Amino acid sequence: MKKYLAELIGTFVLTFLGCGAAVSLGCGPENTAAVVGTAFAFGLSVIMMAYTIGGVSGCHINPAITLGVLLDGRMSVKDAIGYWVGQFIGGILAACVLAAIVNMDPSLVITTSTGANGCPNGNIGLGLVVEIVLTALFVLVVLGATSKTNGATNNFAGLAIGLSLILIHLVGIHYTGTSVNPARSLGPAIFQGGSALSEVWVFIVGPFVGAIVAVGLWKAVSLDKEA
Repeated sequence: MKKYLAELIGTFVLTFLGCGAAVSLGCGPENTAAVVGTAFAFGLSVIMMAYTIGGVSGCHINPAITLGVLLDGRMSVKDAIGYWVGQFIGGILAACVLAAIVNMDPSLVITTSTGANGCPNGNIGLGLVVEIVLTALFVLVVLGATSKTNGATNNFAGLAIGLSLILIHLVGIHYTGTSVNPARSLGPAIFQGGSALSEVWVFIVGPFVGAIVAVGLWKAVSLDKEA
Protein backbone atom coordinates (compact mmCIF):
# COMPACT_ATOMS: atom_id res chain seq x y z
CA MET A 1 0.00 0.00 0.00
CA LYS A 2 2.88 2.39 0.63
CA LYS A 3 3.90 2.10 -3.03
CA TYR A 4 0.38 2.93 -4.17
CA LEU A 5 0.13 5.86 -1.76
CA ALA A 6 3.51 7.13 -2.97
CA GLU A 7 2.19 7.06 -6.55
CA LEU A 8 -0.92 8.97 -5.47
CA ILE A 9 1.19 11.65 -3.80
CA GLY A 10 3.65 11.85 -6.68
CA THR A 11 0.92 12.18 -9.30
CA PHE A 12 -0.79 14.82 -7.18
CA VAL A 13 2.41 16.85 -7.05
CA LEU A 14 3.08 16.49 -10.78
CA THR A 15 -0.47 17.47 -11.76
CA PHE A 16 -0.85 20.26 -9.24
CA LEU A 17 2.50 21.93 -9.92
CA GLY A 18 2.56 21.33 -13.67
CA CYS A 19 -1.02 22.36 -14.36
CA GLY A 20 -0.77 25.03 -11.68
CA ALA A 21 2.14 26.61 -13.53
CA ALA A 22 0.17 26.49 -16.78
CA VAL A 23 -2.73 28.30 -15.12
CA SER A 24 -0.62 30.87 -13.28
CA LEU A 25 1.54 31.65 -16.31
CA GLY A 26 -1.29 31.66 -18.84
CA CYS A 27 0.26 28.91 -20.92
CA GLY A 28 -0.69 28.95 -24.60
CA PRO A 29 0.95 28.63 -28.03
CA GLU A 30 1.14 32.42 -28.33
CA ASN A 31 2.94 32.85 -24.99
CA THR A 32 6.44 31.45 -25.43
CA ALA A 33 7.66 32.35 -21.95
CA ALA A 34 4.68 30.59 -20.38
CA VAL A 35 5.24 27.51 -22.54
CA VAL A 36 8.85 27.28 -21.39
CA GLY A 37 7.88 27.87 -17.77
CA THR A 38 5.18 25.21 -17.90
CA ALA A 39 7.52 22.71 -19.55
CA PHE A 40 10.07 23.22 -16.82
CA ALA A 41 7.37 22.93 -14.13
CA PHE A 42 6.38 19.46 -15.34
CA GLY A 43 9.96 18.30 -15.78
CA LEU A 44 11.16 19.63 -12.44
CA SER A 45 8.14 18.07 -10.72
CA VAL A 46 9.23 14.68 -12.02
CA ILE A 47 12.81 15.22 -10.86
CA MET A 48 11.60 16.37 -7.45
CA MET A 49 9.39 13.31 -6.97
CA ALA A 50 11.96 10.90 -8.43
CA TYR A 51 14.34 11.74 -5.61
CA THR A 52 11.52 11.75 -3.05
CA ILE A 53 9.51 8.58 -3.74
CA GLY A 54 11.75 6.82 -6.24
CA GLY A 55 13.02 4.48 -3.55
CA VAL A 56 9.47 3.58 -2.55
CA SER A 57 7.59 3.04 -5.81
CA GLY A 58 10.06 3.82 -8.57
CA CYS A 59 8.17 7.09 -9.14
CA HIS A 60 6.10 6.19 -12.19
CA ILE A 61 3.42 8.85 -11.45
CA ASN A 62 2.10 8.11 -14.93
CA PRO A 63 -0.18 5.22 -15.99
CA ALA A 64 1.58 5.02 -19.36
CA ILE A 65 4.94 4.43 -17.67
CA THR A 66 3.37 1.80 -15.44
CA LEU A 67 1.99 0.04 -18.53
CA GLY A 68 5.42 0.11 -20.13
CA VAL A 69 7.08 -1.29 -17.03
CA LEU A 70 4.39 -3.99 -16.78
CA LEU A 71 4.75 -5.07 -20.41
CA ASP A 72 8.53 -5.11 -20.01
CA GLY A 73 8.11 -7.67 -17.24
CA ARG A 74 9.39 -5.49 -14.40
CA MET A 75 6.25 -5.55 -12.24
CA SER A 76 3.17 -7.66 -11.53
CA VAL A 77 -0.35 -7.02 -12.78
CA LYS A 78 -1.50 -6.59 -9.17
CA ASP A 79 1.01 -3.82 -8.53
CA ALA A 80 0.21 -2.18 -11.87
CA ILE A 81 -3.47 -1.99 -10.95
CA GLY A 82 -2.59 -0.52 -7.56
CA TYR A 83 -0.35 2.05 -9.23
CA TRP A 84 -3.08 3.02 -11.71
CA VAL A 85 -5.66 3.51 -8.98
CA GLY A 86 -3.27 5.67 -6.97
CA GLN A 87 -2.21 7.69 -10.01
CA PHE A 88 -5.71 8.49 -11.23
CA ILE A 89 -6.88 9.42 -7.73
CA GLY A 90 -3.83 11.65 -7.31
CA GLY A 91 -4.51 13.43 -10.60
CA ILE A 92 -8.16 14.00 -9.77
CA LEU A 93 -7.39 15.30 -6.28
CA ALA A 94 -4.77 17.68 -7.67
CA ALA A 95 -7.21 19.09 -10.22
CA CYS A 96 -9.84 19.46 -7.49
CA VAL A 97 -7.49 21.46 -5.27
CA LEU A 98 -6.26 23.58 -8.20
CA ALA A 99 -9.81 24.34 -9.34
CA ALA A 100 -10.79 25.31 -5.80
CA ILE A 101 -7.82 27.68 -5.48
CA VAL A 102 -8.50 29.29 -8.86
CA ASN A 103 -12.20 29.76 -8.09
CA MET A 104 -11.42 31.49 -4.79
CA ASP A 105 -10.13 34.50 -6.71
CA PRO A 106 -9.98 34.14 -10.52
CA SER A 107 -8.47 37.62 -10.80
CA LEU A 108 -5.17 36.33 -9.44
CA VAL A 109 -4.56 33.98 -12.38
CA ILE A 110 -4.21 34.67 -16.08
CA THR A 111 -6.59 31.88 -17.05
CA THR A 112 -9.25 29.97 -15.11
CA SER A 113 -8.43 26.80 -17.02
CA THR A 114 -7.43 23.76 -14.98
CA GLY A 115 -4.59 22.97 -17.38
CA ALA A 116 -6.65 20.43 -19.33
CA ASN A 117 -5.42 19.02 -22.62
CA GLY A 118 -7.18 19.49 -25.95
CA CYS A 119 -6.89 18.56 -29.61
CA PRO A 120 -5.83 21.43 -31.92
CA ASN A 121 -8.96 22.83 -33.54
CA GLY A 122 -10.74 19.63 -32.56
CA ASN A 123 -8.41 17.58 -34.77
CA ILE A 124 -8.63 14.19 -33.04
CA GLY A 125 -6.28 12.48 -35.49
CA LEU A 126 -3.51 15.01 -34.96
CA GLY A 127 -3.97 14.87 -31.20
CA LEU A 128 -3.65 11.08 -31.19
CA VAL A 129 -0.54 11.06 -33.36
CA VAL A 130 1.19 13.70 -31.24
CA GLU A 131 0.40 11.91 -27.98
CA ILE A 132 1.42 8.49 -29.29
CA VAL A 133 4.75 9.72 -30.63
CA LEU A 134 5.66 11.87 -27.63
CA THR A 135 4.65 9.20 -25.12
CA ALA A 136 6.59 6.53 -27.00
CA LEU A 137 9.72 8.68 -26.79
CA PHE A 138 9.14 9.47 -23.13
CA VAL A 139 8.49 5.89 -22.02
CA LEU A 140 11.46 4.71 -24.07
CA VAL A 141 13.67 7.10 -22.08
CA VAL A 142 12.20 5.78 -18.83
CA LEU A 143 12.78 2.14 -19.76
CA GLY A 144 16.32 2.84 -20.90
CA ALA A 145 17.32 5.15 -18.07
CA THR A 146 16.13 2.67 -15.44
CA SER A 147 17.53 -0.43 -17.12
CA LYS A 148 19.96 -2.56 -15.09
CA THR A 149 22.35 -2.52 -18.04
CA ASN A 150 22.93 1.20 -17.44
CA GLY A 151 24.85 0.44 -14.26
CA ALA A 152 25.82 3.52 -12.25
CA THR A 153 23.93 5.86 -14.56
CA ASN A 154 20.73 4.61 -12.90
CA ASN A 155 21.53 7.13 -10.17
CA PHE A 156 20.76 9.89 -12.66
CA ALA A 157 17.62 8.30 -14.12
CA GLY A 158 15.34 10.82 -12.44
CA LEU A 159 17.29 13.70 -13.92
CA ALA A 160 17.27 12.21 -17.43
CA ILE A 161 13.55 11.49 -17.26
CA GLY A 162 12.68 14.94 -15.94
CA LEU A 163 14.76 16.72 -18.56
CA SER A 164 13.25 14.62 -21.33
CA LEU A 165 9.78 15.60 -20.12
CA ILE A 166 10.75 19.26 -20.43
CA LEU A 167 11.76 18.72 -24.06
CA ILE A 168 8.58 16.79 -24.79
CA HIS A 169 6.45 19.60 -23.38
CA LEU A 170 8.32 22.19 -25.42
CA VAL A 171 7.27 20.29 -28.54
CA GLY A 172 3.80 19.15 -27.55
CA ILE A 173 2.24 22.12 -25.76
CA HIS A 174 1.60 23.87 -29.08
CA TYR A 175 -0.44 20.91 -30.33
CA THR A 176 -2.20 19.29 -27.39
CA GLY A 177 -1.01 21.00 -24.23
CA THR A 178 1.09 17.84 -23.82
CA SER A 179 -0.32 14.96 -21.84
CA VAL A 180 1.78 11.79 -22.26
CA ASN A 181 0.09 10.93 -18.96
CA PRO A 182 -3.55 9.79 -18.67
CA ALA A 183 -3.77 10.59 -14.94
CA ARG A 184 -2.50 14.13 -15.49
CA SER A 185 -5.20 14.60 -18.16
CA LEU A 186 -8.28 13.02 -16.59
CA GLY A 187 -8.39 15.12 -13.42
CA PRO A 188 -8.20 18.54 -15.11
CA ALA A 189 -10.65 17.44 -17.83
CA ILE A 190 -13.27 16.49 -15.24
CA PHE A 191 -13.19 19.97 -13.73
CA GLN A 192 -12.76 21.82 -17.03
CA GLY A 193 -15.66 20.04 -18.74
CA GLY A 194 -16.69 20.85 -22.31
CA SER A 195 -14.38 19.76 -25.11
CA ALA A 196 -11.64 18.94 -22.62
CA LEU A 197 -13.82 16.20 -21.14
CA SER A 198 -15.24 14.97 -24.46
CA GLU A 199 -11.71 14.67 -25.90
CA VAL A 200 -10.03 13.24 -22.79
CA TRP A 201 -10.15 9.73 -24.26
CA VAL A 202 -7.49 10.87 -26.74
CA PHE A 203 -5.16 11.61 -23.84
CA ILE A 204 -5.80 8.22 -22.31
CA VAL A 205 -5.68 6.04 -25.41
CA GLY A 206 -2.79 7.96 -27.04
CA PRO A 207 -0.35 7.62 -24.14
CA PHE A 208 -1.23 3.95 -23.59
CA VAL A 209 -0.63 3.17 -27.26
CA GLY A 210 2.61 5.15 -27.11
CA ALA A 211 3.73 3.08 -24.12
CA ILE A 212 3.14 -0.13 -26.07
CA VAL A 213 5.18 1.23 -28.97
CA ALA A 214 7.97 2.19 -26.58
CA VAL A 215 8.15 -1.32 -25.14
CA GLY A 216 8.47 -2.73 -28.65
CA LEU A 217 11.28 -0.31 -29.46
CA TRP A 218 13.04 -1.03 -26.16
CA LYS A 219 12.90 -4.79 -26.64
CA ALA A 220 14.42 -4.33 -30.10
CA VAL A 221 17.50 -2.56 -28.75
CA SER A 222 17.77 -3.70 -25.12
CA LEU A 223 20.70 -5.76 -23.89
CA ASP A 224 18.90 -6.54 -20.64
CA LYS A 225 18.01 -10.24 -20.56
CA GLU A 226 15.15 -9.47 -18.19
CA ALA A 227 13.51 -7.15 -20.73
